[in-house]
Order: sequence, then structure tokens, then C-alpha cells
Amino acid sequence: MDRSFDFTVAMSRLCADITRRCEALSHVRMEQVLVTFAQARRRCLHGLQAKLTPLRFEQGSLVTRRGSSLWTLRRMFVGEHEQLYLLTFYLPRFLDQSLDEKFITIFHELFHICPRFSGDIRRHEGRYHVHTASQKDYDREMARHAAAYLATRPREELWEFLRHDFKTLTRRHGSVIGTKVPIPRLIRIPEQKSA
Repeated sequence: MDRSFDFTVAMSRLCADITRRCEALSHVRMEQVLVTFAQARRRCLHGLQAKLTPLRFEQGSLVTRRGSSLWTLRRMFVGEHEQLYLLTFYLPRFLDQSLDEKFITIFHELFHICPRFSGDIRRHEGRYHVHTASQKDYDREMARHAAAYLATRPREELWEFLRHDFKTLTRRHGSVIGTKVPIPRLIRIPEQKSA
């Protein structure tokens, strides 16, 4: 019997519960957010823990102009659902954080999803449109949202895996598996030549 722990299935279930319970994330439709994992290149705690990749451009556009060229991304489907975001966790680094840091990271990435759920990121006013002027303040707000979520008493089986680091999960289950999808590259759209 395969005892492998599917990290991306467990994280998808947890994120679905978070978005149901957290009013500020009620716009997120997890069936259109593909949860994946990637291997962290170095085994250290500092560095990228997770990343939200929008699969649309500003205001949900399928194309963007960079310089004199038009660009697009390959559209992705899981079953009948078109995916608008990739949510990638870097293992083992993400799992080797503290429980509080893991929850902050999850909320941090989910809050990047545009309130219109258009495939674009949430854009804040001013120069620092991704994290506002202070990432520390942004993460303090995420910690408050995480605490409010846990105060709703979600079923512990949904988030219990976060109590463990990568080594412990591997020891308990034999292996940690999940969905791996490369971050999509921009595709240049050939310019139409006028007749």
C-alpha cells in the first residue's frame, strides 16, 4: 500500500477551507488555482518559500505588450476548469519553517490573488504595488488573518501536516509527493503583417 504523502492535495484542501472561512479571500475559487511544489535548490530556511504565478496579465488580459512585441502565456486546464493561478511551494524549505510562518506564507500568497479573480495579482496603490510599502506590515496582517482562521476551529486533520517538517513527514509516510508544473514562459505573438 502506498503511504506517500501528497503535499499538493493536502495543501489544496487546506487552501479551499481557508478561502471558505476567510471573508477577505472569499473571491478565490480554488478549482482554478493549481497548487504545485518545486524543489528548493538549497536546503536552508532563508529564500523563496512559496510563489503565486498569475496566468493572466494586468486586468486579466490574455496578452501584454513589452516593448514592440505582444506576449501571451499557454492556457492551462485541469479537467474543465481553466487555471488562472499557480501556487507553488518550495520544498523542503516551506515545510521546515515554524507552524506560524507556514500559515503566514499561505495567507501571504493567497492574498496576492486579485479581488476580481481575473488571473491578475492584487495591485496596491503606489510604487510598491505587490506588498505595499512594507512587507513586514503586510506579513503582520497575514498573521492576523491566520490567527482569525484558526480561531474558527477548522478540522485539525486539514492542517495537522503543517505541524511537521519535511524530514518528519518523509519518515512518517515514506515519501512526500505532489504535482510539479514548471512556471510557464512568455510566448511571443508574431506580428500580423498588413497586406
